[in-house]
Amino acid sequence: MSRVAIVGSCITRDVWRFRGDRVTDPQPDILYVSRTSLPSLFATPLKSFHPAAGPPRGLRPQPHRSLVADLCKTALASLVAFRPTHLIFDFIDERFDLLSARGTLVTYSWELEASGYLAQPALRGARPVPRLSAAGERLWLEAAGELAAFVRATPLAEARLILHSARWAERRRLASGRDAPLEGVEILPGQAADVCAHNALLARYEAAFAELMPPMARVEAPRQRLADDAHQWGVSPFHYVQDYYAEIWRQLAALGIGARIPA
Repeated sequence: MSRVAIVGSCITRDVWRFRGDRVTDPQPDILYVSRTSLPSLFATPLKSFHPAAGPPRGLRPQPHRSLVADLCKTALASLVAFRPTHLIFDFIDERFDLLSARGTLVTYSWELEASGYLAQPALRGARPVPRLSAAGERLWLEAAGELAAFVRATPLAEARLILHSARWAERRRLASGRDAPLEGVEILPGQAADVCAHNALLARYEAAFAELMPPMARVEAPRQRLADDAHQWGVSPFHYVQDYYAEIWRQLAALGIGARIPA
């Protein structure tokens, strides 16, 4: 079977869940790298960081593993070792600010806040790099160039590369079946989000990424990009209606995902 690596967010990972597949954690034919950012992927490990033996209270195992991978910088080695047949990128997790700490960068995700790790000496005095700042965008573009070179120089060059193009939904599907504006969007609790600004940033990211990377296929479903009040994970600009996942899966299947790989 195809072996799929995802560098992205739940919008790609949930395609399998909303197909009705039994999702195991971890899953042998899927490697999921999430809650990170390209600048953080290519930064050095956070000095003197000590991860807990198990997930801190309030975190599930998979999000905790993703958080620890972001802090310890183990994701790139895992990607190469996995030897995917398909490598999918989506940039919806590229909404969090970065933190500059001890000469490195980490992703300031909800999981980092919830973990209690910000109280460790390794992260005390960390300085934020706002996602929508010029500095944040420059760091991302530099890291995108590093990623392109990394893919070309490693076995990842053998994978089928796919960009899952996505945006924050601006409307939601209510339980009644009607559509309505999606309001009060936050990135972290109490941190309001500028949806238009983030969607514009995603458009710039994708355009630059396509210029830098080797040839990539592209999957997208703009007509189905609607937030779902009945979503398993709750209402969010990137928790879409089921028609969205069905359409993305149709496009992924056409690229050979789910097919048996010849011996």
